[in-house]
This record gives sequence, structure tokens and C-alpha cells, in this order.
Amino acid sequence: MNHIYLEQHDPDKNMHRFYQLYITPGIFGDWSLVKEWGRQSSPGTVRKEWFATEAEAISAGQKLAEVKQKKGYQLIRSD
Repeated sequence: MNHIYLEQHDPDKNMHRFYQLYITPGIFGDWSLVKEWGRQSSPGTVRKEWFATEAEAISAGQKLAEVKQKKGYQLIRSD
């Protein structure tokens, strides 16, 4: 998992949201899970969560993607 992109649409509620996750290395050997979310076609909110290993960051990202899919987000892209 390097990048996951999810979307949720409900035209009746004028809801068009995105949520994306990606893993990046830090400069001290650590890894971050970058989370960005918001309304499509607008700047999103970005937060980083740091982990000691790449495997921990990947696991956290996959768990979060599963939670979002249970809430109605659809997987658009996964690398």
C-alpha cells in the first residue's frame, strides 16, 4: 500500500467527499501515514501520523481504509 484513494457521493445530500492515504518515509528512519480528506474539488485537511516502521504505517492505513469503506466510501484507487 503506497496510496489509497476513496470517494463518497450522495447527490441528494450534495455530498461529494474524498479521503486519501499514503505512506512516506521520514528523514530519521521513521514512516508517516499521510491522511487527506474533504469535499472534492476543494483543498482538503491534511494530517500525518508517525510510525517506527513501514509495516506499522501500512497496517494502520489499511485498517483506516476498511473503516472508511464500512462508512460508505468507495475504493477508487489503490497502489
